[in-house]
Amino acid sequence: MNAFLLQYLPIVIFLGIAAVLGVVFILASAVLAPKAPDPEKLSSYECGFNAFDDARMKFDVRFYLVAILFIIFDLEVAFLFPWAVAFGDIGLAGFWAMMLFLAVLTVGFIYEWRKGALEWD
Repeated sequence: MNAFLLQYLPIVIFLGIAAVLGVVFILASAVLAPKAPDPEKLSSYECGFNAFDDARMKFDVRFYLVAILFIIFDLEVAFLFPWAVAFGDIGLAGFWAMMLFLAVLTVGFIYEWRKGALEWD
Protein backbone atom coordinates (compact mmCIF):
# COMPACT_ATOMS: atom_id res chain seq x y z
CA MET A 1 0.00 0.00 0.00
CA ASN A 2 2.85 2.38 0.78
CA ALA A 3 4.42 1.92 -2.68
CA PHE A 4 1.01 2.58 -4.24
CA LEU A 5 0.65 5.88 -2.38
CA LEU A 6 4.21 6.93 -3.32
CA GLN A 7 3.12 6.96 -6.96
CA TYR A 8 0.80 9.87 -6.13
CA LEU A 9 3.50 11.89 -4.36
CA PRO A 10 4.41 14.01 -7.44
CA ILE A 11 0.75 14.93 -7.89
CA VAL A 12 0.41 15.92 -4.24
CA ILE A 13 3.59 18.00 -4.47
CA PHE A 14 2.32 19.67 -7.65
CA LEU A 15 -1.04 20.50 -6.08
CA GLY A 16 0.69 21.85 -2.96
CA ILE A 17 2.99 24.11 -4.99
CA ALA A 18 0.00 25.29 -7.06
CA ALA A 19 -2.01 26.11 -3.95
CA VAL A 20 0.89 27.98 -2.33
CA LEU A 21 1.59 29.97 -5.51
CA GLY A 22 -2.12 30.83 -5.85
CA VAL A 23 -2.28 32.17 -2.31
CA VAL A 24 1.01 34.07 -2.75
CA PHE A 25 -0.17 35.73 -5.96
CA ILE A 26 -3.53 36.72 -4.48
CA LEU A 27 -1.88 38.19 -1.39
CA ALA A 28 0.77 39.96 -3.48
CA SER A 29 -1.85 41.59 -5.68
CA ALA A 30 -3.85 42.68 -2.63
CA VAL A 31 -0.77 44.26 -1.04
CA LEU A 32 1.09 45.65 -4.08
CA ALA A 33 -1.70 46.69 -6.46
CA PRO A 34 -2.36 50.42 -6.77
CA LYS A 35 -5.62 51.48 -5.21
CA ALA A 36 -7.00 54.57 -6.89
CA PRO A 37 -10.76 54.15 -7.25
CA ASP A 38 -12.68 56.79 -9.13
CA PRO A 39 -16.33 56.98 -10.20
CA GLU A 40 -15.52 55.75 -13.72
CA LYS A 41 -13.79 52.61 -12.45
CA LEU A 42 -16.55 51.90 -9.95
CA SER A 43 -19.39 52.29 -12.46
CA SER A 44 -21.22 49.28 -13.84
CA TYR A 45 -20.41 48.18 -17.36
CA GLU A 46 -22.27 45.44 -19.21
CA CYS A 47 -21.95 44.03 -22.71
CA GLY A 48 -20.56 47.08 -24.47
CA PHE A 49 -22.89 49.70 -23.05
CA ASN A 50 -23.55 51.34 -19.72
CA ALA A 51 -25.92 49.60 -17.36
CA PHE A 52 -29.47 50.87 -17.71
CA ASP A 53 -31.91 51.86 -15.01
CA ASP A 54 -34.90 49.75 -15.97
CA ALA A 55 -34.67 46.05 -16.81
CA ARG A 56 -37.43 46.48 -19.39
CA MET A 57 -35.52 49.02 -21.50
CA LYS A 58 -34.91 48.09 -25.11
CA PHE A 59 -31.37 47.68 -26.36
CA ASP A 60 -29.72 46.52 -29.55
CA VAL A 61 -30.08 42.81 -30.21
CA ARG A 62 -26.86 42.71 -32.22
CA PHE A 63 -24.93 41.79 -29.09
CA TYR A 64 -26.79 38.49 -29.01
CA LEU A 65 -26.36 38.00 -32.74
CA VAL A 66 -22.59 38.42 -32.45
CA ALA A 67 -22.57 35.88 -29.60
CA ILE A 68 -24.50 33.43 -31.79
CA LEU A 69 -22.00 34.00 -34.61
CA PHE A 70 -19.14 33.23 -32.26
CA ILE A 71 -20.81 30.01 -31.16
CA ILE A 72 -21.47 28.99 -34.76
CA PHE A 73 -17.88 29.43 -35.88
CA ASP A 74 -16.37 28.17 -32.65
CA LEU A 75 -18.38 24.95 -32.80
CA GLU A 76 -17.59 24.51 -36.44
CA VAL A 77 -13.85 24.71 -35.89
CA ALA A 78 -13.96 22.61 -32.72
CA PHE A 79 -15.73 19.76 -34.53
CA LEU A 80 -14.07 19.98 -37.95
CA PHE A 81 -10.51 19.31 -36.80
CA PRO A 82 -11.18 15.99 -35.03
CA TRP A 83 -13.52 14.99 -37.84
CA ALA A 84 -10.82 15.65 -40.42
CA VAL A 85 -8.28 13.64 -38.44
CA ALA A 86 -10.61 10.64 -38.09
CA PHE A 87 -12.15 10.97 -41.55
CA GLY A 88 -10.68 7.70 -42.83
CA ASP A 89 -12.07 5.71 -39.90
CA ILE A 90 -15.62 7.05 -39.59
CA GLY A 91 -16.88 6.06 -43.02
CA LEU A 92 -19.86 7.32 -44.95
CA ALA A 93 -22.12 7.70 -41.89
CA GLY A 94 -19.60 10.07 -40.28
CA PHE A 95 -19.38 12.05 -43.50
CA TRP A 96 -23.14 12.56 -43.74
CA ALA A 97 -23.41 13.35 -40.03
CA MET A 98 -20.88 16.16 -40.50
CA MET A 99 -22.69 17.39 -43.61
CA LEU A 100 -25.91 17.59 -41.58
CA PHE A 101 -24.05 19.47 -38.83
CA LEU A 102 -22.60 21.92 -41.37
CA ALA A 103 -26.04 22.38 -42.93
CA VAL A 104 -27.49 23.36 -39.54
CA LEU A 105 -24.63 25.80 -39.02
CA THR A 106 -25.16 27.22 -42.50
CA VAL A 107 -28.84 27.83 -41.73
CA GLY A 108 -27.76 29.68 -38.57
CA PHE A 109 -25.26 31.73 -40.53
CA ILE A 110 -27.85 32.67 -43.15
CA TYR A 111 -30.23 33.70 -40.35
CA GLU A 112 -27.52 35.93 -38.88
CA TRP A 113 -26.75 37.41 -42.27
CA ARG A 114 -30.42 38.21 -42.99
CA LYS A 115 -30.83 39.81 -39.54
CA GLY A 116 -27.93 42.13 -40.33
CA ALA A 117 -25.51 40.93 -37.66
CA LEU A 118 -22.61 41.26 -40.09
CA GLU A 119 -23.32 44.92 -40.84
CA TRP A 120 -22.26 47.52 -38.27
CA ASP A 121 -23.28 51.15 -38.51
